[in-house]
Amino acid sequence: MRNIVFFKYVRSPIAFYQMVGRGTRLDPTTGKLMFRIYDYTNATRLFGQDFATKYRPPRKGQPPPPPPPPPPEPIYVAEGFEVRLVHNGTAILTVDSEGRTMPVPVEEYKERLAERLVAEALTLDAFRHTWIVPPQRESLLSHLPDAGRSPIIVQAVEHMDEYDLYDVLAELGYGLAPRTRAERAEAFTYKHAAWLAGLPAKTAETLRALAQQFAHDGTKGLESPQIFRVPAVVRAGGLAALKELGEPADVLLDTKARMFAA
Repeated sequence: MRNIVFFKYVRSPIAFYQMVGRGTRLDPTTGKLMFRIYDYTNATRLFGQDFATKYRPPRKGQPPPPPPPPPPEPIYVAEGFEVRLVHNGTAILTVDSEGRTMPVPVEEYKERLAERLVAEALTLDAFRHTWIVPPQRESLLSHLPDAGRSPIIVQAVEHMDEYDLYDVLAELGYGLAPRTRAERAEAFTYKHAAWLAGLPAKTAETLRALAQQFAHDGTKGLESPQIFRVPAVVRAGGLAALKELGEPADVLLDTKARMFAA
């Protein structure tokens, strides 16, 4: 449309802009790069006028709209145990010995966990020695609140998914500055660089590969029976490389002790 002609009186700014808008559609293929407006009714007076709808005050006696519903409470699941974090007071809903659901403030929940942890292992060294032996670790965890699920609950509530449960508990019970799994694996390789350098090359490479598996999966990943089928560990030398240093179970135990002491 090359020409817009107004013969009819136009009152609506919306209608005026719609009509003018048709002329603004350019078409370079046909040479249409402009258009003309012929105004016989002073329609162009509407240029620049707003076309907002009129303000309509609310009807008298009309109730205000209801407030939006509150956001849902965050839900954490720890080995099948559902935990709701209530923000009015920030509490964890737990089940007591009589089966009743009771809200416990997060800080109080952590204090209970720390108190029970220290009762089971008096010092950080004692905790570390217990942690690296799976049966002893499971026994310790079973004596903690919520049938041992409390560390996982705290890990979820505190958003510590990148940390091994060792660091979650070590910080809580003994004030140890926590390291992420990746940071702990890196600390193992550089703090024990001299020890690794004195080992057979394949053995040292395998231990570094195991440290990287810890960075991904933590303690349980390091102890998994499938660990020696992981391609990176196999390429490094695998089980045969550990046997050059001694009994593989003993080598792994020593490695874990060094890992958590890093």
